[in-house]
Amino acid sequence: MFHGEAIRLAEDLRGKLGAQHLPLRDQVLAALRTAIIDGDYLPGERLTEDRLAEDFGVSRNPVREALRVAEAEGFVVILPRRGAVVASPSSATIADMFAVRQRLEALAARLAAERSTAADVAALRALLEQGREATEQQDLRRVAELNSALHLRILAISGNPWLSSIAKALYLHVQWIFRLGAAERAPHSWAEHIQLVDAIESGDGDRAEQAALAHLDAASAAAYENAEGGYGVR
Repeated sequence: MFHGEAIRLAEDLRGKLGAQHLPLRDQVLAALRTAIIDGDYLPGERLTEDRLAEDFGVSRNPVREALRVAEAEGFVVILPRRGAVVASPSSATIADMFAVRQRLEALAARLAAERSTAADVAALRALLEQGREATEQQDLRRVAELNSALHLRILAISGNPWLSSIAKALYLHVQWIFRLGAAERAPHSWAEHIQLVDAIESGDGDRAEQAALAHLDAASAAAYENAEGGYGVR
């Protein structure tokens, strides 16, 4: 069943889908991704074409096409005789994701420490404050968005455009996996983010790299635990 926020999303989408310049399939795909990443559709939840067509106010054809792409991206699994269900990120998927993040974010943190300006650090501090407020308010959707925003900002501050380019697709999954465990993980994550930003501000590349790796070790452990727990309803 839809949660209140998902109902709001569906109603909002009915007025927007079809009015944009993107092909309808791509609009449905973007809406489906958002609903999965935000936790409106939970791992293991069945997604029939009829249900999605009703939720998004479109016909079944763009839904069917969007589901195929979502399956290729790893957000959906299409099973014989059962149809589409929201994927449950496995321990292997998490291991692959964090293997990339460890290389990517450790380098980004080092470069950010070496290259950041006072304005860059101020922008990171502003995101930290927003994350603190969202965590205190238990706005887990917003916390997950800000988690990705912070890491993507560090990647941008690194000054290496290849890092940011590589990270674009990855961070859809980072945000999704973080959101699934955000109820328990968020307070610890933002405390670690403070240490990471402090290290970047210090200008010490070694310290920043170690802070990034420590954060990723804790994040990966939490993600593994959540996967082994079967992604219970939050």
